[in-house]
Amino acid sequence: MQNFNYHTHTYRCGHADLDVKDEEYIKEFIKMGFKKIAFTDHCPEKNEIDKRTDMRMKYSQKDEYLNEIKYLKEKYKDKIEIQSGFEVEYLPGEEDNIRELKEESDKIILGQHFIYDDNKQLKILHDDNFTEEELIRYAEYVIKAIELKIPDIIAHPDIYMIGKKEFGEIENRVANMICETAEKYDIPLEINLAQVFRNTYYEKINVKRELNNDPIEIQKKKLSRVSYPNKDFWKVASKYNIRVLYGIDVHYKGQILKFKELVELANEIIGKDTIGKLKFIEM
Repeated sequence: MQNFNYHTHTYRCGHADLDVKDEEYIKEFIKMGFKKIAFTDHCPEKNEIDKRTDMRMKYSQKDEYLNEIKYLKEKYKDKIEIQSGFEVEYLPGEEDNIRELKEESDKIILGQHFIYDDNKQLKILHDDNFTEEELIRYAEYVIKAIELKIPDIIAHPDIYMIGKKEFGEIENRVANMICETAEKYDIPLEINLAQVFRNTYYEKINVKRELNNDPIEIQKKKLSRVSYPNKDFWKVASKYNIRVLYGIDVHYKGQILKFKELVELANEIIGKDTIGKLKFIEM
């Protein structure tokens, strides 16, 4: 079982548990036997482009965030290795600002949640709202970021399948574009566990989300709600010589403690045969 995680958020992004401190997550990781983690919170933007509220830390929080991780890294050095980092999106014209974040931290993961449309307006990836042309642009942004040697890991590379029921010609083309480039530059792809968690153990009950402890067989019955990981994307990925890892995408208290179950559920979606062909990394 994987004993590291490079996808961990904090309260600073505004949509994680606001009352859970960084140190509490570390204690959960230690309890679960993890040996190495990275905090990769949603990056601040020097030029504010994504103007949505509660989606990322403010630029004024950056130094405090890095200093806090540095402090915790030293405090827990005998128990777990801790790295600092950011989850970034690539946008043309923002290369220098992204590189600045890379220079200041240990780990950069690319989580491409948006692109520029034809009018250079930000278009956010929601349920099946990208045109075929925009899906190709999404892939081109991921490819360009890899070519510029920005990310250490590609987070949820199949997020473009959100809300989709079909894996058609364009979706297949996007998968091959990303996988071909990841193989060429030896950049690992992440099997993201966040949507699995939100649709099984962290269901919306009445008006708020609550953690449940339903048996794993009950959780498996809920997997039809999950858009990613997408089994067809990972079937394509299994044909390439690509390194793969799981990412918990931590936002919530208790998420880390369900890691083993979430891996089992993700594997259920992807399929035993495909999982057996993927090349999982060690640390």
